[in-house]
Amino acid sequence: MASGFIGGGVGLVSKHRKVHGLANISATYATNVAIVTGCYCVAREFVRETRKSDPDDLFNSAIAGFCSGALLGRLQGGPVGAARYSVIFAIAGTTLDYATIKLKVGLRDWTESTSEENKSWLKLPDWSPIQVLDEEALAAKQAREKQLYAQRTLGKLNKEES
Repeated sequence: MASGFIGGGVGLVSKHRKVHGLANISATYATNVAIVTGCYCVAREFVRETRKSDPDDLFNSAIAGFCSGALLGRLQGGPVGAARYSVIFAIAGTTLDYATIKLKVGLRDWTESTSEENKSWLKLPDWSPIQVLDEEALAAKQAREKQLYAQRTLGKLNKEES
């Protein structure tokens, strides 16, 4: 889905948008990028399952990029296109997966460091009507609610009798 948004965004700034129309060129780019991403991701998962390797193995990305690039390049530009696209997809896919792995580790380290520094990151202001109650305050609140419920039901019974 994200690849469709990225492709649509590329279509918005494309130099061909005046000739073919903004809607057509955005939809075309979005579709093409979604197809390329789908082929690459399916190939990567197929290679990972076939090789029985872990998800972060970059060799899976290289093989999947080579295979999906060869397939899509063959459809686009014949044997020469297959060779060119296979190398481009292998390099681009492996680079993207490497960057994703590094960003994932960095983001996890950052979230762990921020959560260790401030355990209760969500603090409500004193004036907020939402209050976090301890056990004693919760028991007192429940007792008040039971008392109010009893008063209401007695009030309804008295009205019905009158």
